[in-house]
Amino acid sequence: MNLKQLRAHARELDFTPCEPVRWLAPASLVRTGVMVALADVFAAYADKREIQGTLRAEPLRAPLDDRGARELWIDYVADLGDGFEATASVASALAAADVTVRRERLPRGSMLVLGGDEAYPVASMALYRDSMTGPYASALPATEGTGPLMLALPGNHDWYDGLTAFLRTFAVRQPVGGWQTRQTRSYFAVRLPANWWLVGLDSQLGAYMDDPQLGYFQSHLSARLRPGDGVIVCCAEPTWVKCADDADAFDTLHWFDRNVVRTRTDPRTGERVPTGASIRLWLTGDKHHYARYAERLPTDPPERADLPPDPQRRQMVTCGLGGAYLASTHTLPRSLSLPPPTTRMREKDDPAVTFTRADESTYPRVGESHRLARRIAVPWSPYWLPRRNLGFAGLTAAVHTAAFLVLGVLFAVAQDRLQPVDAVRYGDGGDLGQFTAVIGGVVLVLWCLLRRTWRPRPPRPRAADAVLLQAVVALGVLAVTVALPFPGDWPGWGVLPVCLAVAAVLGAVAGSQAFALWVLSARGGAVADWQMSGQAVEDHKGFLRLHIAPNGDLTVHPLVLDGICRRWDLADAPGGRKRAVPAEPLTVRLIEAPVVIAREANRHDRTTRTEPARPRQHRLPGRDRLRPPHAHAPHLP
Repeated sequence: MNLKQLRAHARELDFTPCEPVRWLAPASLVRTGVMVALADVFAAYADKREIQGTLRAEPLRAPLDDRGARELWIDYVADLGDGFEATASVASALAAADVTVRRERLPRGSMLVLGGDEAYPVASMALYRDSMTGPYASALPATEGTGPLMLALPGNHDWYDGLTAFLRTFAVRQPVGGWQTRQTRSYFAVRLPANWWLVGLDSQLGAYMDDPQLGYFQSHLSARLRPGDGVIVCCAEPTWVKCADDADAFDTLHWFDRNVVRTRTDPRTGERVPTGASIRLWLTGDKHHYARYAERLPTDPPERADLPPDPQRRQMVTCGLGGAYLASTHTLPRSLSLPPPTTRMREKDDPAVTFTRADESTYPRVGESHRLARRIAVPWSPYWLPRRNLGFAGLTAAVHTAAFLVLGVLFAVAQDRLQPVDAVRYGDGGDLGQFTAVIGGVVLVLWCLLRRTWRPRPPRPRAADAVLLQAVVALGVLAVTVALPFPGDWPGWGVLPVCLAVAAVLGAVAGSQAFALWVLSARGGAVADWQMSGQAVEDHKGFLRLHIAPNGDLTVHPLVLDGICRRWDLADAPGGRKRAVPAEPLTVRLIEAPVVIAREANRHDRTTRTEPARPRQHRLPGRDRLRPPHAHAPHLP
């Protein structure tokens, strides 16, 4: 059965399978925009992380069923709570006992890490059930024995309700089908086999690290780190990439690296001392693609863009393929210098560490990303903007219908006619040319003023350009109606509906196309993201499967499903319920060759040889704490 038929069985499934979000539909834009505005205003005054400081905290261990394990398989997925078919396809692949790629069997992880944005567009208890916990419980139903551990990190969409639904879903130790939840806060530290640690940070819409969270990591992570320990850090967004637009975006993560992982305060002397541990892998979602940046070692030739495999390299990986729309990769920078030289941080590594991205370490590939992005402006493509977002076509139709009425009145005034209908019916090319010249001149003057008033950093498109394109479309609609050969015996009430219909149809088509072309002109920023969010591509989903070997090596397997399941069957589930299972096989493949990361860096690694300066200390009531910087403004979707 298809999704529509499956939704008819919501009572038996105990959740309602969700349709994919249409991100450029007016309803979604308005709802998300309102929640973003409310979150920006009130998030700092209702910070759930401060309240979590009163909750029970204890160090976590994985796997749950074997404390003496010498190796571990870990699954990582992010940006998963969108349409049912994409989310459930990924959940089914994660729940399978194993997947086989290149003749290698990769068993299911004993721990599943959710990297953020577990519900779209705005979190709520009902939406978590329908878009995330329902599909995941259906993929892996509860059975006897201990199931895999599930840990969740909140993203910006989880924060739009103040984190209320997130905590009620993941921090009360209630299972999600066969997955077991154990965290009591929105952040966590987990001791893993072979001297590895997994850390999940809650950045609360890009804000600073709160004092209870900092105290938790100092007590349960920093104080327990030993020389040679490797750390995996999961965060809510790839701030290392955002440094291209905001030099301070990476400050909080860099501060955490220097002052929690690499060093700690000696309780006897009060001095900062090295821990001997290092962050070997950074993981994040937020951007719905796969991109890996590898550290450039001091021995690398500067002219090489592609870095050969080397376990000594630290890696920064973005993998947000869990269920939300596919995002582009062609706007990503080729190399990163972290922290950037222009950052306002006082204490930073010198020299900065360089990370480089190769074309083969992205999904979609850069060339494919260019091709996919252009589909939003191709009228015969199923991903054309108004075809994929019918609500947006309705919006542009309404806008240009209203614009036609305004221009019709002005056109009648210019011809000294009393009725706009008569002006459109009896106007000729000369009248239209003179009117267009006057209105066009006014629009150009306003456009120049807007461009001088608002100057975004290139290469971002200007809002004034979007207004100009829509003005051209509106004048074109008026020209078409003037050119129509209306019969002389038609009454005015017969001409007007035809003109309005023409304005609505042309406005929907040409207005949407003009907006799509404006979006395609973007080379970065939020507008560039609309190139793919407007298409809502459901295929091309994936996750990471990590393996910690007994010798301490960490291997990252980036896995992708090029196509999702669209045919489903109902199967029996515990408690007399039903569950949705794929009616067609799922094909999983590697995005790139597995990436091996050594737990301990060699002597050339700048993490171990950089001596951190003593950070500024801020005395807080009741105890001393080291405050990280207020890094950057709240994150927008």
